Amino acid sequence: MNQTPDRSIGVAVLGMGNVGSEVVRIIDENAADLRARVGAPVEIRGIAVRDLGKPRKVAQDLLTDDPAALVARDDVDIVVELMGGIDPARGLIRAALESGKSVVTANKALLAEYTGELATAAADAKVDLYFEAAVAGAIPVVRPLMQSLAGDTVERVAGIVNGTTNYILSAMDETGADYADSLAEAGRLGYAEADPTADVEGYDAAAKAAILASIAFHTRVTAADVHREGISSVTASDLAAAKKFDCTVKLLSICERVHDADGRQRISARVYPALIPLSHPLATVNGAFNAVVVEAENAGRLMFYGQGAGGSPTASAVLGDMVMAARNKVHGGRGPLESTYASLPIAPVDDVPTRYYVSMKVADKPGVLSQVAGEFSKRSVSIAAVRQEGAGEDARLIVVTHRAPDRAQSETVAALEDMDAVIKVSSVLRLEGTDD
Repeated sequence: MNQTPDRSIGVAVLGMGNVGSEVVRIIDENAADLRARVGAPVEIRGIAVRDLGKPRKVAQDLLTDDPAALVARDDVDIVVELMGGIDPARGLIRAALESGKSVVTANKALLAEYTGELATAAADAKVDLYFEAAVAGAIPVVRPLMQSLAGDTVERVAGIVNGTTNYILSAMDETGADYADSLAEAGRLGYAEADPTADVEGYDAAAKAAILASIAFHTRVTAADVHREGISSVTASDLAAAKKFDCTVKLLSICERVHDADGRQRISARVYPALIPLSHPLATVNGAFNAVVVEAENAGRLMFYGQGAGGSPTASAVLGDMVMAARNKVHGGRGPLESTYASLPIAPVDDVPTRYYVSMKVADKPGVLSQVAGEFSKRSVSIAAVRQEGAGEDARLIVVTHRAPDRAQSETVAALEDMDAVIKVSSVLRLEGTDD
C-alpha cells in the first residue's frame, strides 16, 4: 500500500557492525537530504544487536536483542539486514517480506543459496528485495545488470570481487613475499579476518559469482554451481614467472555464456587464481580494490571499479537500495523482480575451454621437452609457449597452452605427474584475458 508523504518511512536495522554503524550514522546525519530524496522522513525504528551492554553511539532505546520482534513491528516499512550468515537472517528476511516489508540486504552467503526463495516471497507480497551491497561493496554492479542492461544480452561478467585476496596477490607481486607472509600482513592491516578461509579459499568470491551469474543470465545459480579454487597454493615463484610472460596473477570470478558447437547455450561460473596480461584492465586493480568487467552484445565492454569492502563504501550501496525501497513505499511501484526465464543449464568446468600455465620441476636430460610436449599433443592441447629455467637439480619447464577443454588440460597435468622425467608439477594456473 502506498504511503502518504506526511507519514515517515520506518526502518529496522539488523546488525550494527562496521556496515550497520555506518548506515545508522548516515541516516542520522543526512536526514534532511534523505527526506527530500525519498519524499517522506526516514526514521530508524530500532536496531537489533547481539550485546545490549556494548557501548554504542546511538540512543539506548533504539537497541534491542530481539530482532524478530523488531521485524514484526507495524511501524517498520523497510528491514535492512546486515547480520550476515544464513540463520537467523533467512527466517527474519522471510518474515519481513511475508508481512509486506521491503528488505535491503548485503548478505552474499544467504543470497547465493536462497535468492529464489526470498525473491518468490518478495514477489508474492509485492514488496522489494534489494541487494546491491552483496557484491563488490560500493561498486554499482547489480543495478546496472538488472536495469541498465535489461534490454541487452550479457555474454560475460568477470572481475576481482574479493579485496582480501587481491591485497595478498598484489603484495606478493610487488614485494616478492610469499603467500604466508602476505596473508599475515593482510591480517595486521585489517584486510583479512582471523579465519581467512572464506576469502582465501574462494568461498566469498564464489557466492558473489553465483549472484552475478543469476542476474546476468536470467537463470538461478547457486554457490554449489560455481567451480571454486582459492589462492593458498599460489607461490612467489608463480608471480615472478607471470612477469616473464607480461602477466600478473589475480583471483577471478568469471561468469559467461558458453556457446556449444550445436548452438546450445550454457552458463559457466567459476572462481580461481589466473594469469592475466598486464594489458588487461583488471591487471591494474591492486590492493583491496575490486573491479568487474561486463561484456554485452550491444553495449560492448563496461568496467566498474572502486572499493569493494569496508564500512562506509558498503553502507553507501545499502543506503542507495534503502532510498529506492523507500521511494517505492511513498510513491508506489516496485523494483525489478528476479528473472529466471532463461533457465540455462550449468556447464561443468571440464567442458569449458581454458588456457593453462604449468610449471614443473624436471630431470635435466635430453628428450624431456619432447616427452612433455607429447603428453599435451596426445590430448589435442596445443602449446603456445615454453620457457626452460635452471639446470641440474633446479631444472624447470614452464608451459603455456592455447585454449582447450579444461578436462583435456587437467588430464594432461595428471599424466605429467606420472612421468619419470617430471620430478614435480609445482604449479598449475589458468590464463585468462587473451583471445588465443
